[in-house]
Amino acid sequence: MFCRHNRIWLSSTGWQHACAAVDKAHLPDLQRWAENDWPLVVRRSDVGYEVETIAVGLALPPPANGGRKIRIPLSVHPGDIARHEAPLLLAHAASALPAIWQAAFTALSHDLIAAQLEFRVYGSLSLQAMTGLPYMTRTSDIDVLFYPATHVQLQQGLHLLQHYAQSLPLDGEIVFPSGHAVAWKEWVAAVNSPDKVKVMVKSMRTVSLLDVSALLSGLEELS
Repeated sequence: MFCRHNRIWLSSTGWQHACAAVDKAHLPDLQRWAENDWPLVVRRSDVGYEVETIAVGLALPPPANGGRKIRIPLSVHPGDIARHEAPLLLAHAASALPAIWQAAFTALSHDLIAAQLEFRVYGSLSLQAMTGLPYMTRTSDIDVLFYPATHVQLQQGLHLLQHYAQSLPLDGEIVFPSGHAVAWKEWVAAVNSPDKVKVMVKSMRTVSLLDVSALLSGLEELS
């Protein structure tokens, strides 16, 4: 099963198919990705998607002149995928961070190990760590994915996110066991507001509103 932000590596045939389908203006970018065996990233399916294909994307580094970021959408067939992996582990992205964030990031990594929590990264930090290309800027976020299985883990993870957000530009999502993802900052705002009982959730195919209680019901009671 493929989930948003998963990484996929295409076979040589897969790259040939992708290059044949893309706008010619982006052909050099795809060829560079193929030559370096860099992964594509799974994204939410397009409206009217073909069931047998998987929506993926290739995001280029931001232009040096501050222009618009370029994202190249693609659809690939499972048979063209050589391998796939979950998003990059948080600890594996440390080398791509500016020096000013290294100490706090290392402390967060240690606290996650101590709490036995799983955080992964996506977005600019992940892409720079995997490719070595300059994705991170002074205004970049550190996009994290947090996968709680229990109510205890959810509370522990949120505590760490809120604590380290004071020294790191942390953003990203909580991914519940159902696969539904919620921006962690929106979740915190919702649970702290007695009037807000629904949050925006993303899945492989949809963006919708769900009750907070419905998402909590998918977590185990005990750690």
